[in-house]
Amino acid sequence: MSKEGLTEAYGWAARDSSGILSPLHFTRRANGDTDITVKILYCGICHSDFHMLKNDHGISIYPLVPGHEIVGEVTTVGRQVTKFKVGDVAGVGGIVGTCGTCSNCTLGLETYCPKMILTSSSHYHDGSITYGGFSDNFVVDEHFAVTIPESMPLHATAPLLCAGITVYSPMLHHGLCRPGQHLGVVGLGGLGHLAVKFAKAFGMKVTVISTSSRKKEEAIKRLGVDAFLLSHQQQQLQDASGTMDGIIDTVSAPHSVYPLVGLLKTGGNLILVGAPAASSPELPSLPLIMGRKSISGSAGGGMRETQEMIEFAAKHNISADVEVIPMDYVNTAMGRLVNNDVQYRFVIDVANTLDTPRTN
Repeated sequence: MSKEGLTEAYGWAARDSSGILSPLHFTRRANGDTDITVKILYCGICHSDFHMLKNDHGISIYPLVPGHEIVGEVTTVGRQVTKFKVGDVAGVGGIVGTCGTCSNCTLGLETYCPKMILTSSSHYHDGSITYGGFSDNFVVDEHFAVTIPESMPLHATAPLLCAGITVYSPMLHHGLCRPGQHLGVVGLGGLGHLAVKFAKAFGMKVTVISTSSRKKEEAIKRLGVDAFLLSHQQQQLQDASGTMDGIIDTVSAPHSVYPLVGLLKTGGNLILVGAPAASSPELPSLPLIMGRKSISGSAGGGMRETQEMIEFAAKHNISADVEVIPMDYVNTAMGRLVNNDVQYRFVIDVANTLDTPRTN
């Protein structure tokens, strides 16, 4: 603790929109009555971290410490904390605060609160800036942390805190979670491979739609998908026309959604969960009208649903396929991430690779 009671921290941050990360000493808010402090063990790297580092959405605050797929060991608990004790393992995802009183908050949909506070690069209730998980510790209100079962591999669990809930929540919301249903998954990356795993655990038929033929063998032989379509092969798309109950589109690069609508059954739903920095896909009005089809979006689930997702994953042995990296590899990892050169999620081994130099 610093002399002001703030929590001293050390991590890697970008100073500007170049997005280049380097070591930074900083302070977090003090651990309050309902807060826990965690020693960060692992932190996943999400594609949205790259967009925030580059200020692609125009909301970044520098210096920016990214990271919102955090798993760590609880080291401090506030006097009113009831969910955690020292030594427990906690997970933190994309949000760390909300108003707590709006209809979304009262319904357990904290992600959609108009005053939602991001895990990094936002202003907290007290005016302090939030810094993410590319660092040695984290302070969070216990409401915005989930408990992690002992059976789960921690390095492969971290991505579930963002990628996992991002695909799990819309599947449940739209009823795409019943045995025998047919789900299309667009993109086989960090989100897409977890959508496949959850869908197979639900007993669904799964078809992956991808631009890359090299992912076909991996998808079918190891992930167990039932079919694989190349999005640029018109005959393949035509043969699968009208066969899918729903589609989860995980792609974060600009692309046309028009061919995907044709794959849906009557009444089917195309759900967008990828977040391109800037794109306005055309709206295929006539196919939507004539097929009673819909296009929707989803930003993930609230805290109660995130905990349920973690417990479902533990029960069904679902975890992310990851490449564990040291902290000083993060700039290289960001470059590889942009080029889709990862299978399927980078996870930083924070506890074992973040060296904290002494300050003068």
